[in-house]
Amino acid sequence: MTSTAGADPHLTTRGLPDGAVRRLVAIVGADAVLLSDAERDTYRDPYWFQGDRTYDSSAVVFPSSTEQVQEIVRVASADGIPIWTSSQGRNNGYGGPSPRVRGSLLISFRRMNRVLEINRELAYAVVEPGVRWFDLYDALEACGNGDLWCSIPDLGWGSVIGNSLDNGVTYGPNGSDFQKLCGMEVVLADGDLLRTGMGAVPDNPSWHVYPRGLGPVLDQLFMQSNYGIVTRAGVWLQRRPEAYAPIYLTIPRDDQLAQAVDIIRELRLDGVIRGVPNLQNTITMAAQFPELLGEFMGAEGPASDQALDELAARTGIGRWGLRTALWGDRPVVEHQLRRVREAWACIEGSRVDHERTFRRDEWGELSTFMQKVQAGIPSMDLMEVVPDFVGHIGFSPVVPLTGGEVRRVVDVIERLVTERAGTNFVCAIFPINDRSAIVVSSLSFDTRAEEQVSAAVDTAKMLVREVGALGYGEYRAHVDFMDLAADQYSFNDHAYRRFVERIKDAVDPNGILSPGRHGVWPSAHRNGEADL
Repeated sequence: MTSTAGADPHLTTRGLPDGAVRRLVAIVGADAVLLSDAERDTYRDPYWFQGDRTYDSSAVVFPSSTEQVQEIVRVASADGIPIWTSSQGRNNGYGGPSPRVRGSLLISFRRMNRVLEINRELAYAVVEPGVRWFDLYDALEACGNGDLWCSIPDLGWGSVIGNSLDNGVTYGPNGSDFQKLCGMEVVLADGDLLRTGMGAVPDNPSWHVYPRGLGPVLDQLFMQSNYGIVTRAGVWLQRRPEAYAPIYLTIPRDDQLAQAVDIIRELRLDGVIRGVPNLQNTITMAAQFPELLGEFMGAEGPASDQALDELAARTGIGRWGLRTALWGDRPVVEHQLRRVREAWACIEGSRVDHERTFRRDEWGELSTFMQKVQAGIPSMDLMEVVPDFVGHIGFSPVVPLTGGEVRRVVDVIERLVTERAGTNFVCAIFPINDRSAIVVSSLSFDTRAEEQVSAAVDTAKMLVREVGALGYGEYRAHVDFMDLAADQYSFNDHAYRRFVERIKDAVDPNGILSPGRHGVWPSAHRNGEADL
């Protein structure tokens, strides 16, 4: 592998002190502490080459309450043990549950999996970090009438809080600009407990309905950070609409991408398309059309433009395709569908595929993955078509939502991936709001082949540097190159990093909470003094 464990001062191989292990067992019970390699191996990045132990934890502990989390943090603080938190640990492609610092104590929240409240009148839920999208969906169905739903991602096994704290993409209207979490409970580095927003007022009924408070808004400080551990949060839900219309829009030729992006932007700005559309190239779409996936699995080198053009024409899925949906009262949805058809007709040879519009009481008839995911019905469909040994690493810069700029960045990434790395260009573009898009490229490999994993990591690092030179940074980064991704945010001699480091040293003076997360290191690591 390409990591340099022996040369990196941030990495350690020391295990937990015996006294710390005894105290952890006393807090959570012997069955909730994993120490052996075999036990911990089920809580590490499944896409990393398994013979490389660079990002191993020293133990995995499973608290079942906020109070236990507080006690675990106090044990870690007393002994200077680094902590890395993992809600479900399903963020594969970015490092899964693996800690940045080897030998960290991994806190897994899989036992803190309760839906604490569902408020049907105000349409929100309160969940613990171990609650999966499956769990929240089941709880909403069980509470009666099936009138509430939640914006979800492609795979249902991840954590609602974990995905949201890492700015994970979901597709419903509340997915736009990550409008889900409201009001957090946070364990701080000394074991103290904080509630954000209106939760700072004891028993305040507005805690999960008003996303601010009095004074500075703190919630964003705990997203993609290492300032505290979120142990519960409010999640905004939506009422099921009178009508729901999943649609698929084709872009026949690659040279029509910029035109399509500009149309999407205008439809979003007009409020016709809401939520988060998913614009994918042919190879990415193959995962949703299993009969096509075999054409790319095991292929030697990248597919040619001619081969992709032939496949796009033969199957009708296009060189690019847009997965989106319309939600609302039936007359509104019908009007929006007409608007989409009129706008998309400007793209020569394109189609708008719309099989049917579903009524509120027909959601039980949703059958395909594309129908279900945009209606908040979680599944594992995408994982079922990919062999277990295939992994990927994501590279994901944020780009203005203009056709010219998206085209420019996509072309740079495609050239680097196909020409330098010699692999297929896999790309999905997510217009996360009306004005910007996340361009996600996935680098796939056989997890059993060390050279393939290493090559994918090297390619991802090259992309970080090369696209960073264009002025673009990632919206989240793989654990192996978080520092490199953070280096791209270099305005005014890294003023941003210097500021967040000052916050880190103030709120976590012992530097125990997720050191190195997205490039934020405590002072001991920055000064080379860490001996963990």
